[in-house]
Amino acid sequence: MSKTLQQLFESRRTYYALQPKSPISDEAITELLKSALWNLPSPFNSQSSRFVLLLGKEHTALWQIVKETLKAKVPADAFVKTEAKIDNGFAAGYATILFFEDTAVVEGLQKSFPSYAANFPLWSQQTSGLHQLTVWLLLEESGCGASLQHYNPLIDDAVKTRWNLPASWQLVAQMPFGTPAKEPEAKEHLPLEDRLKVFG
Repeated sequence: MSKTLQQLFESRRTYYALQPKSPISDEAITELLKSALWNLPSPFNSQSSRFVLLLGKEHTALWQIVKETLKAKVPADAFVKTEAKIDNGFAAGYATILFFEDTAVVEGLQKSFPSYAANFPLWSQQTSGLHQLTVWLLLEESGCGASLQHYNPLIDDAVKTRWNLPASWQLVAQMPFGTPAKEPEAKEHLPLEDRLKVFG
């Protein structure tokens, strides 16, 4: 039985421990991503969001890039823990979605609507956030566990080179996903009375 939107919000969690399996097919995953790109709103209907779905060896290649990049920057004793986190978590999953924003679109809007020029980069990031959350909820509904990672901008150049992506595509986030290997830890919440004010 399908969950309501509120139930999806409540059940969506960050899953670090993943298995290299998916409860839905690659075709179903692709359709899920197409639906998000096709239906979600964006400022001035700019449609600036871009996705890259990495499956199989391409998924593995991404996390190898992350490890190689970090190995050159992280002290050797600290890298052992970092490598284990990647190998046993993100790389152990089924696939990864890369979220990009096309800066060429943003810059075009800045030129066309100079009065709003300073706002378009911010609105672009808001658009990306909408897409990230929606995809996360759709994966949750499908039975996948996922997390949202941010190894950009350290890996940006290597990612664009590996998959021959346009220079204008700005990497925003990485979402590894798969069948959950275990339940996530309990989530802590700040008091709602400190976060919500109601008047009237």
